[in-house]
Amino acid sequence: MTQQYLTNAQIVLADQVLEQASLLIEDGIIAAINPESVADNVDTIDLAGRVLMPGMIDLHCDALEKEVEPRPGVHFPLDFAVAQADKRNATAGITTVYHAIAFANDELGLRSNEFAANIARAVHAWAPHGLVDNRVHCRYEITDEGGLPVLLDLLKNDDMHLLSLMDHTPGQGQFKDMAAYRSYLTRSYKKTEAELDTILAKKLNAATGAFDRAKTLIKAAHAQGVSVASHDDDNRQRIETMNSLGAVISEFPINMEAALAARELGMSTVFGAPNILRGQSQSGSMKALDAIEANVADCLCADYAPAALIVAVMKLPTLTDISLSDAVRLVTLNPAKAAGLIDRGEIAVGKRADLIMIDTPAGLPQVSRVWLKGQTVYQGQYNHG
Repeated sequence: MTQQYLTNAQIVLADQVLEQASLLIEDGIIAAINPESVADNVDTIDLAGRVLMPGMIDLHCDALEKEVEPRPGVHFPLDFAVAQADKRNATAGITTVYHAIAFANDELGLRSNEFAANIARAVHAWAPHGLVDNRVHCRYEITDEGGLPVLLDLLKNDDMHLLSLMDHTPGQGQFKDMAAYRSYLTRSYKKTEAELDTILAKKLNAATGAFDRAKTLIKAAHAQGVSVASHDDDNRQRIETMNSLGAVISEFPINMEAALAARELGMSTVFGAPNILRGQSQSGSMKALDAIEANVADCLCADYAPAALIVAVMKLPTLTDISLSDAVRLVTLNPAKAAGLIDRGEIAVGKRADLIMIDTPAGLPQVSRVWLKGQTVYQGQYNHG
């Protein structure tokens, strides 16, 4: 039996914070909190009063696409890109990451559905070697007719672990009008005017059958035990429709109406941590901080910036009236429940010892040590002068 004893820690539990506390890990599992006794030869680590919390669970991070394609048309080998993203998440304290990959066939993200599928397969192939638990979140644009068979194949081969359904048709969601949508595609994906015209024409033509494609894909996801999310919900009707189809998560609700409707129906809501740091949404939607203060936010995700997650979490108790335990649940226990993960997400006896230690060099919260199933996978030494 392999044992570790973490002592002199500020341990963040799901409902309270323990001061000068200790934790016993046995074979990668949390065996005891404040144990009465430990063996004399146990491997002991003194945390010197630092915060110890569960490893973060990120339901949505699309930073991997930038690792694959750092500049338009410039692609790195997929194994290399996944390995770099894996390291970034480890240093950010994210021990379970759902890499968000867009399936929209030339419209959003990378160049084709098959290329996106190859990224998903590359994540799965790297998983046994990863510093953290790397998983795949497939984002399906339902107006794309060609994506359905590709996604069904990924599900069949266990290459998908979370599914979200998107509809970026102008006039709804984060794009209030045609001009906003064209501007987004031009700014984010370097589309020409001719390419934009083609994309918009295809989208209108492909609207027929989108509902049936969504139903087919959700049914297949449920059969594989994969949680389903709706994306950029902008009103109660949209929430009710997606929930009736089987969505249990609402990603980035656009406004308070949608967020409240999602909570009323028992859906988990997800907002972006960069929104907390920046104080606003990049598309002018509801502020994440407003959602937290209104008690309609269940989870925070990294979105496009893994390093933003821990800083946002540690800042929340100073920005709102929520406690540190409340803030930590947004990135640990709550996303674990939303994704159906029952073995992690909190410091509790019997759970995986996925843990992170927090330092505060120059007052900035940073992750200085990470354990995955009790094994140290990252350690950084900050100079406190």
